[in-house]
Parts: sequence; C-alpha cells; structure tokens
Amino acid sequence: MWVRVCARLFGVNNDINIEASKELDIYTSFDQMGLHDALLRGVYGVGFENPSAIQQRAIVPIIRGSDVIAQAQSGTGKTATFTISVLQRIDLSQRHCQALILAPTRELATQIFNFMNSAFRSGVQIVVGTPGRVCDMAHRGILDLSRLAIFVLDEADEMLSRGFQNQIREIFQLFPKDSQVVLLSATMPQEVLELTDSFMEDPTRILVRAEELTLEGIRQFYIGANTHAQKLEILRDLYETLIITQSVIFCNSRRTVDHLTSFLEGNNFPVASLHGELSQENRESVMLNFRNGDSRVLVTTDLLARGIDVQQVSLVINFDIPRNFENYIHRIGRGGRFGRKGISINICSDDELVLIDQIRKLYDTTIDPLPENYSQYISG
Repeated sequence: MWVRVCARLFGVNNDINIEASKELDIYTSFDQMGLHDALLRGVYGVGFENPSAIQQRAIVPIIRGSDVIAQAQSGTGKTATFTISVLQRIDLSQRHCQALILAPTRELATQIFNFMNSAFRSGVQIVVGTPGRVCDMAHRGILDLSRLAIFVLDEADEMLSRGFQNQIREIFQLFPKDSQVVLLSATMPQEVLELTDSFMEDPTRILVRAEELTLEGIRQFYIGANTHAQKLEILRDLYETLIITQSVIFCNSRRTVDHLTSFLEGNNFPVASLHGELSQENRESVMLNFRNGDSRVLVTTDLLARGIDVQQVSLVINFDIPRNFENYIHRIGRGGRFGRKGISINICSDDELVLIDQIRKLYDTTIDPLPENYSQYISG
C-alpha cells in the first residue's frame, strides 16, 4: 500500500547488553542524531523523551546508509528504530517510491502503516506490505522499485527462514543492487545471519545474546496437564479465578484455536479468535475490537506472535508450546510491552514439559511452577 510519510513512533529506554560487529557511537538523546526539525518535533510530539538501547545504536548507522542487522528484545522500539531512520533518509523533494518495508503478516504491515501515518504528511511515498502483495503489485506494473533507496525487512528471521524466501528473492531482483538493506527482529538465529552474507554489504550487526532475550518484567510460569481435557479444565479455572484486563492465548494450529474458542464460549467466557483462514475483513474486525478493548480474550495462532502491539495485554497463555523456540520469545513478548509488567503461563503436557526445560536452558531463563497464590501475580 502507498502511504504518505509521517512519524508515529514508539520505544522505551530499556538498557540491554548488546554486541556489535563494529564499534558504535551511542546517542543518548534524539537531539544528538541530526534529525530533521520536523521529524524531531514529531518524535517529541508523540511523547518520547529518550531513545531506547537499540535506538541509541542503530538509528544513526541506518541514517548514514549502512546495511544493518538489528536485534533487540520485543517491546524495546525496533519499529521506531526503522521508522525514524527511513523518515530521515527520504528525499522530500522526490515523489517516487524510495523505501520498501516488508512484514510477514497483514496485521503487522497494517500496524507499521498506521505508525508511519499519524504525525505529519509530507508527500513522500513509502510502501509497507507483505511479500506476496508487493510481488503482485510489482508484476502488474503498479509498483516501481527501480529507484528504491532503502529496503527494510521486519521480523527478518521469520521472513528468511520460511515460505517467504522465493518472494523476497524476487523482490531483491526488482530494486538497485546498491539499495540499503536493514533487517530487524527480536530473534536472529545463526543460519539467518549466515544467509545475509549473500545480499548485504559489510552490515553493522547489533545483536543480543540468546540468554538475554527473555523479557525483563515478564514472569514465566508453567503448569502440567496429563491430558487435553485437563488442559481445558486448567484454562477454565484460570479464567474463573482471575480478573484480567486483556489476554492472548496461543495455539499451534487453526483447529485448536477453533476448538478452544468453542470451549470457552460454551463456558460463558466471551472470546475472539484469529487465524490465517479467516477473511481479511474478519481479521481486521477482530483486531480492531481487541485493540479497542471490546474483546478481552483473543485466541490465536502464531499469526500474532510477532510484532503486534496491544498495550493492555497483561497475560499471555501458551495452550500449546511452540516447537519453534524463537516463537516462544515472540509470543510472551505480547505481554509486558515497553517495560510494563506481564505474565506468561504455559499449560504443558508431559511431552511439552521437556520443551519447557529446553527453552529454560536455551535462554537461561526462569520458568517456575505456577504457585497456588498465582492470582496475586495476574489479577488486575
């Protein structure tokens, strides 16, 4: 979709231990970054005070035109990092498409679009979309990428390690070889980093060690369940006991989402559900109602595990434990956004308890048994 550029940005000043491939200057104030006056006013106008750790290190290298691989914990301002950088890099006197931002889902692409379309309008055109839609627009001659200056790949590990690879390879063929490339994600596996050698030019790498990726401020618990029926009973007991602002329940399949939704509705819990088989109109309606607080419980697949921000979410429940451990980090990151407190509860079969132990060791994190007095951690 074509958008007129503006700056609705977000971030927090979370100090995290970052490893960089090159010595980086650290900019502790947006004033130090040399931003255009209008952009700087937009940053402060939406309530920002100081850049977060990833913003302190990544914005200026992107602005200077370097290829950049930027990794940071969920909720620490990665979207703001590339939004500020793209807005600064754009030549306001030119009307052609200069920046392309790709996201793995329509929901995330729409969220990025809205972030970039809420502070000021200047006539500069940017494309924000999913790989399939961008490929289709380019092949039909609607979208011309021949003068693209900067290409941003959000949730890069997801985009480069699954079914998007062919489409992204196609898109790479459509813009100049000297276009700047920026990759961002909360998780950046080694195989993805190795893949970047083929299409990035001496990139600046700003990375976080695996053991520092679990999210500060999010308490993680687990509870064992011998059968699927017992999982359902545990979930029902949780919602009968708790007072929750908003929560997300993650499942591994569309079938489980539908089954769980029917079960909760049958027990008089108002819930909404979301998965990739729903029509785009239904998906947009569900997300709007959830963001507005009209729906308090959302049952979903990993469609919403990455990047989606709903600030009121205080509880994330994994009804199924993801087999992809990177998705565990992204899932629990939906709660506790921007440094707020959050809770995650994993309802585990015997087999899944093994996965929890592996996740605990991989990320050197604490996942405790759910205590009897759990309501004191979760209610509110």
